[in-house]
Amino acid sequence: MDKQIQIGSHTISQTSPVFIVAEMSANHLQDYDRAVAILHAAKEAGADAIKLQTYTPDTITLQSDTACFQITGGTIWDGTTLYKLYQEAYTPWEWHPRLMEEAKKLGLVCFSSPFDPTAVDLMEQCGMPAYKIASYEITDIPLIRLAASKQKPVILATGVARESDIRLAIDACRAEGNDQIMLLKCVSAYPTPYEDVNLNTIPTLAREYGCLMGLSDHTMGSAVAVASVALGARMVEKHLTLRRSDGGPDGAFSMEPEEFARMVQDIRIVEKALGSSQYKLTPVQETEREGARSLFVVEDIPEGAPLTPQNIRSIRPGNGLPPVEYDRVLGKKAVRPLHRGEPLQEDDFR
Repeated sequence: MDKQIQIGSHTISQTSPVFIVAEMSANHLQDYDRAVAILHAAKEAGADAIKLQTYTPDTITLQSDTACFQITGGTIWDGTTLYKLYQEAYTPWEWHPRLMEEAKKLGLVCFSSPFDPTAVDLMEQCGMPAYKIASYEITDIPLIRLAASKQKPVILATGVARESDIRLAIDACRAEGNDQIMLLKCVSAYPTPYEDVNLNTIPTLAREYGCLMGLSDHTMGSAVAVASVALGARMVEKHLTLRRSDGGPDGAFSMEPEEFARMVQDIRIVEKALGSSQYKLTPVQETEREGARSLFVVEDIPEGAPLTPQNIRSIRPGNGLPPVEYDRVLGKKAVRPLHRGEPLQEDDFR
């Protein structure tokens, strides 16, 4: 049975168009007009949806300079604290209903990632159609249960998840009577090295957990996102900014609008090219079979003379008997004069 989930006006299934999501994240740079401009850029680039993040510095972490709140480890954010990063990156909550309305005018789906129960409440007030659980929150089972209890699709990013975390998160959703679950292959590295992506796990996870699969991609460029579609990704999420040179916490690994548009175009091409899993010639291929090889008379053959390798050959096009008949017809006698260039037919010999 083809699993499916509904996000806004989009039905997502194994046979539906890929659901393409532009992640705004912190790329608004705390400027509402820029946030609106990103929505418009997403629409023009061909995105189906815009995704926000719903937290404040105080709902996601603590204001502390102690060692465990310092960002280290070779990230692009090293040298600051979690609180300071999220203070710069968060999307003001009063923007949410306004951005929802703007997205609606554009025909874009707008949803978000909640990071605590108050964020779930805000998303419900805004009427958001789905919950995306960020990879670092996949261990927050109470938060996942709360989101799942709203009986809307729950999209789980697997970036830092062990298999046991994925199982617990899925079980939490299903315990709430919610089987509208999608898993996103994800690597929580910004940007992600290509060799760490492991796209081949997409069909593995689909089989193991019985969920629709997608990709939350933090690599540079579009190659990984496009390739994921061939492996079964039904949703692709990429960060979108107006210009990387504008800066911001996520700017360095975000796509610019022209790049996003090319990715969308390539994904749509791949969708068409994937086609059916049933081996069958298309009408065009059936027509082109006329150009395949067949048996032709290549030297004049008098009536009663035998068919030999010298006067019968397999050549293009395909008007005569198929080449598989070659050995059978050798030595047969022509029943009439056969002329060079004639396709050999069954009634030409005996």
